[in-house]
Amino acid sequence: MKFTISLKTSMFDLSKEDENPINPIFGQSLLVWLKDKVSDSVEIEAPDAEDSGWYSYIDWNGRKYLLGSTTYFEEGDNPSAEIEYIFQVDKVRSLKEKLLGREKMSLKDECFTYMKSVFESEHEINSVVVE
Repeated sequence: MKFTISLKTSMFDLSKEDENPINPIFGQSLLVWLKDKVSDSVEIEAPDAEDSGWYSYIDWNGRKYLLGSTTYFEEGDNPSAEIEYIFQVDKVRSLKEKLLGREKMSLKDECFTYMKSVFESEHEINSVVVE
């Protein structure tokens, strides 16, 4: 199961993001910022494009997680306005774990709660809500 965190911020210039060659969706800036923000604690891979936005992988205590980022920004929107992002955390599980119902993602997952705390501690990020 995937869990998401919605948040709002105006701290990124979306015009400086790489173009998503699969689908013209933004969200790379949040992952780049997060990678830099937590680099002393944990390593996040460089963001890459996907059809629903951008993603990175993180190794958290020996487990791999997929982090996803997308934003609701359309041509004509004000790029300096506060923009809403959807951030996803999904635990990568083996086929055996899935078949046996083991190692399921939860809202209490340490990786998930850590990511949420990073967003909540940033004074330029607002409206952090778990969905």
